[in-house]
Amino acid sequence: MKAFEGSEAGVTDPTPAPTVRHILAEFAAFLRAPAILDPQGWRNGGMQRWAVLTFLLIFGLLAVLLPFLGLWHKLMGTPAPTAFDNFPREWLVPVTVIVAPVAEELLFRGWQRGSAGALWLLACAAAAGLVLMQPAALANVVLAGGVILAAMVAAPVGWALLRKRPAPLGWFARAFAWIFYGVAIGFALFHLTNYPTFGLAMLPLVLPQLWAALVLGYLRQKLGLAQAILAHMLANGSSIGLALMSGTVGG
Repeated sequence: MKAFEGSEAGVTDPTPAPTVRHILAEFAAFLRAPAILDPQGWRNGGMQRWAVLTFLLIFGLLAVLLPFLGLWHKLMGTPAPTAFDNFPREWLVPVTVIVAPVAEELLFRGWQRGSAGALWLLACAAAAGLVLMQPAALANVVLAGGVILAAMVAAPVGWALLRKRPAPLGWFARAFAWIFYGVAIGFALFHLTNYPTFGLAMLPLVLPQLWAALVLGYLRQKLGLAQAILAHMLANGSSIGLALMSGTVGG
């Protein structure tokens, strides 16, 4: 009887679903010591992890940080965001819920596995962006077009040559904790461009983006880039939905 119930029966017990407490403990441990992980996707409790962490992300944004920001605005007199003031209402939801999450995850976290090919793509995008930001490039259509063309050629060629190198690169793995938190802070500061002015009093206004970067960065490592993008979409959708209902954007 025991032989039939054991491994000789050809039946293996499925991996037990992780508890909420276990998922949160894993997240806390990662934040204490960020490390490059092998993304597990949806398998082995991946769906449960994604659901819990996405709920945590949205709850932190809507129930904790947004009320705090409302109080901060009143106390400090900081300006409201103006990024969407002149944005066509019909494009507001598609851009914030679909385009922005995909673009931001690719730019800020798509390369965080530390592969040579992904880092090459990032370098090409960064180099092209820096050149195109220069006044000379902005004023010269031929120069701007040449930079874009060069990046479009160099990016896939370099990626094809580098994609089979082992990942992550050694130096990237050793520096990953610094990279993870540096990118999270950079992601938050990038969103200061949503506001018309800058200053120390404005820094708390990007705490939601810092929180999102921490959760999404972990999701990218633990589950994968697609899971981080999907969570980002739901978080943005929840935030923009609340803003539309309150009449604070898209008038």
